[in-house]
Amino acid sequence: MLQLVDVRTGYGRSEVIHGASIEVPTDGVAAVMGHNGAGKTTLLRAAVGLLKCTSGKVLFDGDDITKLRPSARVARGLAYVPQGQQSFGQLTTAENLQVVADGRKNGKALIDEQLDLFPALKELLGRRAGLLSGGQRQQLAIARALITTPKCLILDEPTEGIQPSVVHEIEEAITALTARGDLGVLLVEQHIGFALEASQCYYILEAGRVTSSGTGGSASEADVRAAMAI
Repeated sequence: MLQLVDVRTGYGRSEVIHGASIEVPTDGVAAVMGHNGAGKTTLLRAAVGLLKCTSGKVLFDGDDITKLRPSARVARGLAYVPQGQQSFGQLTTAENLQVVADGRKNGKALIDEQLDLFPALKELLGRRAGLLSGGQRQQLAIARALITTPKCLILDEPTEGIQPSVVHEIEEAITALTARGDLGVLLVEQHIGFALEASQCYYILEAGRVTSSGTGGSASEADVRAAMAI
């Protein structure tokens, strides 16, 4: 599926990621954890092409996509939901979904599928996105990404700063998505318990380097906390 092989990248002359390698399973979750400033978001930005790799490779379905623009990576089946619950604030929830669905043969069915995944949005279709709560906007952002029918979904801290009740709904949705068997997820997440429960494998990033990795599942929590010295 998605592989980052010995990737180095950063901003200007400052290298932030120093030869990191991770692999996302074809139909499962790879979780990336680490403290603030470890380089997690920078790593994701390199994966989707928003940052150029100074060395190393990004592979997708076995093809080298290191030099492809972000739009070309999206066309191949990558979808990225950055931090910040991004949406068009002046548009309604329904319009935000429709903008992505327009031009797709089964656009209405794709919207309905996401509303089944995030039923809370059904009650909010007529409300402007700018008036939604942070948790509702995050559900909308993930739904918008899924309408593109990606092979790999990249989520940057989807539960950050969101009320606990909605965190649970987002966690359940991510678990349900990966259970379908046709989607890989690269998840950056601060909640260690959820990240491990949802994932088949994990990577710990520290100062731009992968310092530890292993099998997902709650049995790994003690190892992860020890590696992160929590």
